[in-house]
Amino acid sequence: MSYLTQILVPYETAVRHLKIRDSYDWHQRVWQAFKGRDGEKRDFLSRVDEMDEAYRVLIVSPQAPEKPDWCPTDCFHTKVIPDDYLAAGTFRFSLLVNPTRKVRSDADGNRTKNGRRLPLTKREELLTWMQRKAEAGGFDIGDVESLRTIPKPRSYFQKAGMSGVHFAVEFQGVLTVTDAELFRRTFTSGIGSAKAFGFGLLALAPLS
Repeated sequence: MSYLTQILVPYETAVRHLKIRDSYDWHQRVWQAFKGRDGEKRDFLSRVDEMDEAYRVLIVSPQAPEKPDWCPTDCFHTKVIPDDYLAAGTFRFSLLVNPTRKVRSDADGNRTKNGRRLPLTKREELLTWMQRKAEAGGFDIGDVESLRTIPKPRSYFQKAGMSGVHFAVEFQGVLTVTDAELFRRTFTSGIGSAKAFGFGLLALAPLS
């Protein structure tokens, strides 16, 4: 069993009252919905979208979150996602990710210990990346050429006095579940890197 939570935060509230500037600020605010877990490993996914009049925050979590103090009372909604909902079928999906590839050499061609990640920007690379994630995640996306790949603005953030950036891409398309148990794990654990910064959550709408 998982929980899907939606929070709508008016733009004025987010900017003037919550002082939210970037994805790391959102990360810290979402954590406040899971009280008493300081120092624990994050086990939830989140995503922030800009709607007409407010930010929409989506959270997928294995336990029900609590309405944080900063959240407008009538804009916090949580519902249970039963396992059988994800077991089989076809869904329209939206996936906001930070797709990268790992290189193990520096700019001078010297091998590095841990390597570094470079963003994928070409459509061909993105489709190959998404196909690989689908096969590993228990679902099929059919003809990859039918997928929409939507580049998003770069996501800059500040953390512990250091700055960083993520290169965001949104995939939109239709998927069919091929392995129910694997797909359930993929849905709850997310896809790709930078999950703590609002990437990797599969937003699903069932198709009859």
